[in-house]
Amino acid sequence: MTTSILLVGVGGQGTILVSKILSQGLMKKGYDVKMSEIHGMSQRGGSVTTQIKFGEKVYSPSIGMAEADILVSFEKLEAARYLPFLKKGGTLIVNDTEMYPLPVLTGAAEYPKGIIDKLLETVEDTRVIKASEIAEELGEPRCQNIVILGSMVKSLGLDEIDWIELIKENLPERVHEVNIKAFEKGLEAASLYVKTEA
Repeated sequence: MTTSILLVGVGGQGTILVSKILSQGLMKKGYDVKMSEIHGMSQRGGSVTTQIKFGEKVYSPSIGMAEADILVSFEKLEAARYLPFLKKGGTLIVNDTEMYPLPVLTGAAEYPKGIIDKLLETVEDTRVIKASEIAEELGEPRCQNIVILGSMVKSLGLDEIDWIELIKENLPERVHEVNIKAFEKGLEAASLYVKTEA
């Protein structure tokens, strides 16, 4: 049994860092993990995607159309763009934030309206995380990616891995405290969507 995770975002959002921490945690748990990165024009706010597969034995990280068990999007337009890669019955974790691509910034295109509503209509298991808002409240906008990591960990049921240790290993000491708080807030945010037995 292999689980496929597709992470999508915009350059500068920390998508790659989250993928790295996630892969390290999965390996610590004893999974075979394969990860591949695809950088768009990341320095200009282009798309960045990472494909991760984990299980007992994984041969390739490649995820095709309708193959991802989980689609994690750091920006809502990217969620809409990569939705065809999510399998039927899959889970969508989406950060409710807007980062305007170049055509929108130059006035050549408009940012689509009602994206979250459409995603909720299309994917039954959609978890909308206000990661940017949470990061702003913590006083460190750059930690939104760690909020998303927390939400993903909770959604995958991987709480027992020592993620705090991995966050400390991958980030400078001066930002440990705020990022640990961000991770915990992400766990809480995802808990809102966990279905409990009645």
